[in-house]
Parts: sequence; C-alpha cells; structure tokens
Amino acid sequence: MSTGDAGSLGRAAARSRAGDRVPEQRTAGDGAGRPAAPLGRGSVRGQILAELRAALADGRLRPGDVYSAPSLAAPLGVSPTPVREAMQILAAEGAVEVLPNRGFRIVPPPVGRHVAEVRVLLVVPVVLGSAHDLPALRLLARSPGEEADRAFHEALLAPAANPELLRVAADLHTRAGLPASSPQARLALLDALAAGDTALATERLRALLGA
Repeated sequence: MSTGDAGSLGRAAARSRAGDRVPEQRTAGDGAGRPAAPLGRGSVRGQILAELRAALADGRLRPGDVYSAPSLAAPLGVSPTPVREAMQILAAEGAVEVLPNRGFRIVPPPVGRHVAEVRVLLVVPVVLGSAHDLPALRLLARSPGEEADRAFHEALLAPAANPELLRVAADLHTRAGLPASSPQARLALLDALAAGDTALATERLRALLGA
C-alpha cells in the first residue's frame, strides 16, 4: 500500500494471500505512514465506511489481501465493532469477502469495472438525452465532498422523473466505491453539455462514473 493523502489508514490489518497460512501483520504504507486523525462521534460508521471506500478506490487496501477489523480500527481511533459493520456493508456490495475468524479479503477490481460499465449504460443515455437546469447544476457542482457528489449525480438524472432509475443509480453509485469527484471534473462535464459537445460530454461523464 502507498501512504498517499492525510486520509491514510496508517496501519492496516493482518493479511494472508493464500490457503491456511497464518496472516502476518502489514502496515498501510511503504515506510512511515501518517495515521488518520481519530474520527468524531457523529456518524462514526458512515465516516469509517467513507474512509474504507476511499482506501479501496485508491489501492491502500489491496485486492487479495486479508484485513482484520481490530487492526483497521486502531489507526482510526475507534473500536472494531463499527469497522466490522462497515465491512459487512462492503461485503453485501461485493467489494470484500468475509472470512470467518480471519477478517475480510479485498475482492479483485473486475467487480468495480463491471459496476462502472453498468453505470455508463444506465446513466449516459439519460444525461445526454435530457434538458438540464445548468445554473442549478453548477451550484451543486462547486460544492466538494461525498454528499455534494451524490446530490450532483442525482440531479443529473432528475429530469427523467423516474424514481426507480434514481434508486438503481444511487445503489450503483454506492457499489462503485469511488471517492467523491472534484468540483472541477463536474464543472467540466457541464461545460461540455452547455456546448452541445456530445462526444466530450460522454468522455467526461464516463470518467465521473469510473469507466
């Protein structure tokens, strides 16, 4: 794993790459990784889940490795219980595999690619075929963070007026496990839509969807 940004997990869990080998302890970095700041009391599980999704997306939690809840919990300053709960959510989404009495194995990335392909098939035709309130979308696009990112993606699909589409798209957004897109990337998509450049808008939307 690489140490990367300040959201690094710091120290990761015990791992095992095959069979019945006893997991050995690994660290979340090439050397002296910086531990993450302890999480606040509000929405602890949600914060942990967001951190784990980001670690999955940027490779700090490596496909094929096995991590235990206690060693993931320690650098986050929380007990293992909310970490286990968050990992169970990721397991239900197919991002990790539960290994009884051992921990959680990170599922290799093809699952993420498949989710991205489904998102492209679902989202791109709707976005390109809809009339958008671009000023309102620009306001959303300028806000950073996960909640703003979700709201932006939902607003892109809102003109379809299809609650089932929104539900499925939101589920795929969660399963994709991507970090929040940047305001710059969202605004670039809106610029392409405003210019009527379908090819460029498709390219930028695919990038936002992880494809």
